[in-house]
Amino acid sequence: MNHIPVAIIGAGPAGLTLAHLLHLQGIESIVFEKRTRKEVEETVRAGILEQGTLNLMRETGVGARMEAEADHDEAIDISINGERIRIPLTEITGHKVAIYPQHEYLKDFIAKRLEDGGELLFSTTVDAVEGTGGTGGFDNDKVKVVYTEADGSSTTISADYVIAADGSSSPYRKIITEGSGVRVRHEYPYAWFGILVEAAKTQKELIYATHPEGFALISTRTDTVQRYYLQCDPNDTPDMWSDDRIWEQLHLRADSPGITVSEGKIFDKAVLRFRSAVTEPMQKGRLFLAGDAAHTVPPTGAKGLNLAVADVSVLAPGLVRALKKKDSALLDDYTKLALPRVWKAQHFSYWMSSMLHAVPDEDYFATQRRFAELHSVLGSEAGQRYIAEQYVGRDLPRFEV
Repeated sequence: MNHIPVAIIGAGPAGLTLAHLLHLQGIESIVFEKRTRKEVEETVRAGILEQGTLNLMRETGVGARMEAEADHDEAIDISINGERIRIPLTEITGHKVAIYPQHEYLKDFIAKRLEDGGELLFSTTVDAVEGTGGTGGFDNDKVKVVYTEADGSSTTISADYVIAADGSSSPYRKIITEGSGVRVRHEYPYAWFGILVEAAKTQKELIYATHPEGFALISTRTDTVQRYYLQCDPNDTPDMWSDDRIWEQLHLRADSPGITVSEGKIFDKAVLRFRSAVTEPMQKGRLFLAGDAAHTVPPTGAKGLNLAVADVSVLAPGLVRALKKKDSALLDDYTKLALPRVWKAQHFSYWMSSMLHAVPDEDYFATQRRFAELHSVLGSEAGQRYIAEQYVGRDLPRFEV
């Protein structure tokens, strides 16, 4: 193979979903992933699938295992210093969300990609992405991709388009932002200390809890494995949190009348830093960014995977039109169409984070002001509707191909 219509760097949610959507329209692509398949499928990442992502999986033939195994939640609880308030997502919006970890999502799309005979190269490093033609820019007819496979063999191919979907450390952003582009970042003054626990469910739905001591999240993985998070300092390390300290803080922050956090054997600990970032534009000639390569959000709003899916819901039909009909108008508008959703997700994630987390050295006034803001929002039908609509997500973009 010395030419491919679309080269995709990264076998994450954006890359694998895009390859699948293109395959359904008869467009060939190749997906490069530097990690092994085992590493991709066993890197545990949280995941809440919005209704648009659920519908895409169902409609494109990748939803069977998700439907059978995921927890489909109709509500979430927000606990304010021990007082739980239920937000009935389905009653308000008509939609549910699914608790389905990102690595399980990737397993489904990897299996489908291989079943369909699509090209998916694990343990493969992309060494160079270069424009062709006399100027070497990305506005010419083709892009050159040089890669090294697991056996050490080096190959050069050309592609009509290259998609960088290789995560938040993508080196291809610099190509796009040099000149008039921007990469903006926001660092939050707190992090999440996450644990996996062999325990029964505390309750089926998620509990977002805030307390003068900080935030906690109670979520479920299976009937016997639970995922809990505690707000911590960004510079904390796992060895700074003993089991006794973890349980003390979880009970303090998240227990409420009728609810006691379920305890068990802790078998995984990690610190997750909070960062927001946005790249503008998300394209340059025949090179495009998607997913975390273009933008990252803190996990509070559960938007990361779903934003990646939204990106490629614009990108896929744009590529199909450009390749099949020689019509690049939709592809040219990719950034303009994708970015408004990205910024709305950034706002929701920032807003929820600021209400639920205690900032360092927060005084009594600041704590009570946060609690009052949450009570004001949750005590309003309009406020609950806004949170519910943002949480279950907007419909994915749809374009004729």
